[in-house]
Amino acid sequence: MNTFLSIVLVILMLLVIVSLVRGIVAFLKSTKIDLESGQQTDATDMQLAQNKAMFARVKYQALAIVVVAVILAIAN
Repeated sequence: MNTFLSIVLVILMLLVIVSLVRGIVAFLKSTKIDLESGQQTDATDMQLAQNKAMFARVKYQALAIVVVAVILAIAN
């Protein structure tokens, strides 16, 4: 059981890293677009992608915390 949960934890950590990188890339692109075009009044596609990626990161981090809690509960 610990092996399975450890594998799940590693997968969740990789998903956190991937979604973090995707969010940062979307942030940099939206910042570049905003700087080139001037003032922006509504959300662009890049900003929406950034929000989606950062929400996914938070979701994967929460799941990873749950897995760690289960591993610790089983260990005792």
